[in-house]
Amino acid sequence: MEILFFASVVAYFAATMFQSVGAMMGKTKLTRAARGIFTAAFAAQTVFTIWRGIVAGRVPLANQFEFASGFAWSAAIIGIVLYAKLRQEWIMTVSMPVAFLVLSYAAFQPMEIKELMPALRSTWFVLHIGSATFSYASFAIAGGLGAYYLMQLKKGHSEDETRMRQTDYMTYRLISLGFLLLTVVILSGAIWAEQAWSRWWSWDPKETWALITWILYAIYLHQRMRMKWQGKRMAWFAVIAVFCVLFTFAGVNKLLPGLHSYAV
Repeated sequence: MEILFFASVVAYFAATMFQSVGAMMGKTKLTRAARGIFTAAFAAQTVFTIWRGIVAGRVPLANQFEFASGFAWSAAIIGIVLYAKLRQEWIMTVSMPVAFLVLSYAAFQPMEIKELMPALRSTWFVLHIGSATFSYASFAIAGGLGAYYLMQLKKGHSEDETRMRQTDYMTYRLISLGFLLLTVVILSGAIWAEQAWSRWWSWDPKETWALITWILYAIYLHQRMRMKWQGKRMAWFAVIAVFCVLFTFAGVNKLLPGLHSYAV
C-alpha cells in the first residue's frame, strides 16, 4: 500500500515537470505525456485510497495524513475534469503542482492507521470532511490560477484577452465552488458539534480559522459581484487568500491545538 502512495508522489512530480517544461517550450508531446502520467498517478492514488479505506474499515479522512491525501486527490480530479471540459493547458499547469505539493506534505505526516475517536463516528463524518477536501482544493487551484494570471501579465501576455478572461473567470468559478463547499463544512460541523459536544460553536481554533477563511472569500465574491472587480486585483486576492486556507489546513493543527487536534 505504501508503494502505491509513494509511486503516486513520484508520478505527480514527473507530471508536473513534464507539464512545466512542455508548457514553457510549447512542446505538445511533453504536455501529452504529462497528462498521461498525471492520470496514472491519480489512478494509483485512487487505488491506494480505496485499499486504505478497506484496511481501516472506514473512509480514510480521519487524520492529517489522510486529509492531505484527500486534498491532493480532490485537486487532481478537479484538474482532470476541468481539462476534459475546457482543453486548456493552463488548467493542468496549475492543478498538477497543487496535487504534487499537497501529497508531498502528506508524505511527511504519520501514516499509521488508527481507530476513529468516538466523536468522529458520525453520519456527518463524510459530508463534513469530504466537503472540506474539495473546498480547499478549489481554493488552492484558484490561488494557482491567480498566480498564473499575474505571471502572464508580467510576461506581457495580456494581449491574449481570451485566455486572460478565461483564467480570471475560472478563478472566480472555483472560488464560488470552494465557498459553497466551505459553507457546507461549517454548517455540517456545527450540527455535528452539537451532537458530539452539546454546543453548536466553541470558537475552537479550527472553527475560528474556517470562519475567517469563509469571511475572506465572502469579501472576494462581494467585490466580484457587487463592485464588478476583476482581473489583476482579483488575482492578487486569490493568491493572498489561499495562504489563509493553508493555515487553516495545516498551521492550526501544528500551532493552535484544540478540539480538532485529532487531525494532526
